[in-house]
Amino acid sequence: MACLLEAPLRISVLSEVTATSRHYVDRLFDPDPQKVLQGVIDMKNAVIGNNKQKANLIVLGAVPRLLYLLQQSCSSLELRTECAIVLGSLAMGTENNIKSLVDCHIIPALFQGLLCLDLIFIEACLRCLRTVFISPVTPVQLLYTDPTVIPHLMSLLSRSEKTQEYITQIFSHCCKTPEHQTVLFNHGAIQNIAPLLISPSYKVRMQALKCFSVLAYENTQVSLTLVNVLVDGEVLSQVFVKMMQRDQPIEMQLTAAKCLTYMCRAGAIRTDDSCIVLKTLPCLVRMCSKDHLLEERVEGAETLAYLMEPDVELQRIASTTDHLVTMLADYFKYPSSVSAITDIKRVRSSAPLIIVRLELPNHKYPSIYITKGLKPLNANLSSQLCTFVVMFSKGKSENR
Repeated sequence: MACLLEAPLRISVLSEVTATSRHYVDRLFDPDPQKVLQGVIDMKNAVIGNNKQKANLIVLGAVPRLLYLLQQSCSSLELRTECAIVLGSLAMGTENNIKSLVDCHIIPALFQGLLCLDLIFIEACLRCLRTVFISPVTPVQLLYTDPTVIPHLMSLLSRSEKTQEYITQIFSHCCKTPEHQTVLFNHGAIQNIAPLLISPSYKVRMQALKCFSVLAYENTQVSLTLVNVLVDGEVLSQVFVKMMQRDQPIEMQLTAAKCLTYMCRAGAIRTDDSCIVLKTLPCLVRMCSKDHLLEERVEGAETLAYLMEPDVELQRIASTTDHLVTMLADYFKYPSSVSAITDIKRVRSSAPLIIVRLELPNHKYPSIYITKGLKPLNANLSSQLCTFVVMFSKGKSENR
């Protein structure tokens, strides 16, 4: 049976299915293997960047046939590889495409393909799996259904830089619960992924770093293990510190800071450790600057708030670090254009977290002080803003 799109979309797509689209599917059933291979290659070229064509082919039943060809041991490796590439391209379409692929059981078929010894075919299967798993509509639990999958993925990490990139990206996106952390930890994630932090490939280093971030989050067992890990003779915390240096990409600085933050909150690193006070905290404060992109500012602010939440001394240090008060005040300025209002609201949602955690626990006698130039968007925000700035002003007076 063909994999079906959702009903409203199916009706609209069916009305636009062309004879050319049907021709691509018909060629997959040709008795001549060479013609089938050429048909798959032509289909690959036809769907690149063409979401309408992808939807047409899914409606016409291309996916079950491609999966059948991919799983047949009598199919040539070239044909099986081309099928995996086409399926990966279909997965790069809409979320409805992903749902259709998952409903056709693409994930177990691709996992089966990973048992092949051919590296190019393995990389094509992993690339498709990565695309499917990073979609928000794919249930991450599908990674953990078969207990043989995780250990096999671990064994493939050493095959190539591409296998390392795709597998670590799958892990970082599919590690959502303490149970997932435990499964990955018990199958050697730390010792297998740690060497990738010094890979010559930036993509591999970055995905490995993201893995450690999700593994360490609120997990004492993982965090305590990470403290004792050596990478090329250097303790892991110092590897993270190097990744926070200003000459590194912002994404890497921020993710490394998150790793150290999570290890600290889990009790593996003391809050007065130099890597926290002198490196992680200043890095996160720096991320709150208006010089950074919106997503970076929000993520930096939220991580900073999480880091200093339980520690009054860190709150005091943060309040006097690198003009943090002024930077947070900018979060509340009225945007210069209407299109910026949605984005600025997202930034504002993270600023209160820091402000509350900076000064709320420490003061008895508030003094009201409103930063010049602030123009709240509405009355509710105005009330909140006064409260937040009062907290700042109390900290300022006590620090004098």
